[in-house]
Amino acid sequence: MKPGLILVDIQNDYFEKGSMELVRMDRAAENAKTILTAFRKAKLPLFHIQHKAIQPSATFFLPDTPGVEIHESVRPLPGETVVVKHFPNSFRETGLLDHLNKAEVEDVVICGAMSHMCIDATTRAAFDLGFHCLVAEDACATRALSHNGQIIEAENVHGAFMAALSSAYAGVISSKECLKQAALW
Repeated sequence: MKPGLILVDIQNDYFEKGSMELVRMDRAAENAKTILTAFRKAKLPLFHIQHKAIQPSATFFLPDTPGVEIHESVRPLPGETVVVKHFPNSFRETGLLDHLNKAEVEDVVICGAMSHMCIDATTRAAFDLGFHCLVAEDACATRALSHNGQIIEAENVHGAFMAALSSAYAGVISSKECLKQAALW
C-alpha cells in the first residue's frame, strides 16, 4: 500500500485578508505542513492542487492574482507535482488520476480547503476511483454557511462534512494520527 498526499487548495485567498478567508486556515495549513514535511522526508508521492477560477462570476482564485498562489507554508519545491483544477473535484478534467497511478499510489491522505466543497468532492471521487482515503481533519478548513436564513457556523459545517465522509468514504483522523499511520508506510 503506497500512500500519496493530496494538498487541496491551500492558497492565499483562503488566509487572512484573502478574498475568501476561512476559519482557522492558519492552523489547518500548519498541520498540513507537518504532514507535507513527513511525506517529503520519506520521499513519498505528493500532489499540490491549485484551483484557478475560470467562471466569469468568480470572486477568488482569479488567475494572475496573489490570491491564486499556493500559500508559502506549503509552497511546492522544484519537481513536486502541481495539478491545476477548475472545479471542486480535484480529479475532474485534470491529470491527478494519471499522476497517482504513475506513482503507484493506493492510499491517499487528503487535506486542505474547503471542507464542505473541494475536500468533500475530492475525497468522494478518490473513494469512487478505488483509493483508500484518509482525511486529516485538523489540516482542513472551511467557513460559515447559511441555509434557510440560518447561519451554520464553520465548526458545525466542518463537523458535519467530516462526519459524512467518515461514514463510508474515508478514515477521518487528526494530523498526528496521520503521521503515525505514515510511519507504518
